[in-house]
Amino acid sequence: MARDLLRRYLWMIDTIRRHRRISRADFDDCWARSAFSGGSPMPRRTFFNYRQAIEEIFGIDIKCDLRTYEYYIDENDSHSEEMTEWLLNAAAVNDVLTNSRSIADRIFVEDVPSARQHLAPAIDAMRENKTLSFDYLPYYRTRSAKVTLEPYFLKIFRQRWYLTGRHVEENRVKTYALDRIGSLSILNDTFEIDPTFDFDEYFRYSFGIISSKGEPHRIAVKTDPNQAKYFRALPLHKSQDEVIHDRYSIFYYNMRITPDLVSELLSYGPRIEVLEPLELRAMLRTDLEAALKYYL
Repeated sequence: MARDLLRRYLWMIDTIRRHRRISRADFDDCWARSAFSGGSPMPRRTFFNYRQAIEEIFGIDIKCDLRTYEYYIDENDSHSEEMTEWLLNAAAVNDVLTNSRSIADRIFVEDVPSARQHLAPAIDAMRENKTLSFDYLPYYRTRSAKVTLEPYFLKIFRQRWYLTGRHVEENRVKTYALDRIGSLSILNDTFEIDPTFDFDEYFRYSFGIISSKGEPHRIAVKTDPNQAKYFRALPLHKSQDEVIHDRYSIFYYNMRITPDLVSELLSYGPRIEVLEPLELRAMLRTDLEAALKYYL
């Protein structure tokens, strides 16, 4: 029953989104043609209950324009819209996979171990503005260190969750991988987020989870037509802009040069060429020459 309700919520959200604005009469027509109606109209009380549940679960506010009596989804906040889209995709995928256990041996997924143990308490601490205490063991150390953190926000990148906040002892904002955290606990201490801290700005010019105080650069990447298709489907960064030529494309970005960006560009090998800036070209060349020594 719970899975069936989730499907109905997802159908309702998708229907209103596709129409942008829809009257109750048109909505009822769509409902009558759906697999959920069973030939019966949706009662007004059920419509109201679904709207309320969708807001509670997904944070999506289905509003009614009293001038036209049309329903629409209020999505003015671009970040909230991205979060909502991610939740919808995750819920839809979970629903499909849950209903496919008979062929589970033929479906392969990536593990996200960091989400199981520490994601829920991290979110609880963020919701209540409470300080976290945990042991942290990065890959480059042999012994863990105790960290007291005021959690600001969470970010998922490459199947790993990262927690960013103010390191209390060092009084600076730092990022931690959840899967490298041990013995996490929520303290009774509460905090106020620095009003000058801009969440969107912190990673605006970053490729992944490494933030830098350096100035963003105009980065130009030349690709062949085949690689260009992949970049169009999965942009490296929100600032991506493409100029198409006869036999190649040049993608332009506005990003800071960080180690994870360098690693990403190196992973494409001869399928791309970084044209600018010269500083980034030099970094790539140095790493390529160092790697080539192992194969000479």
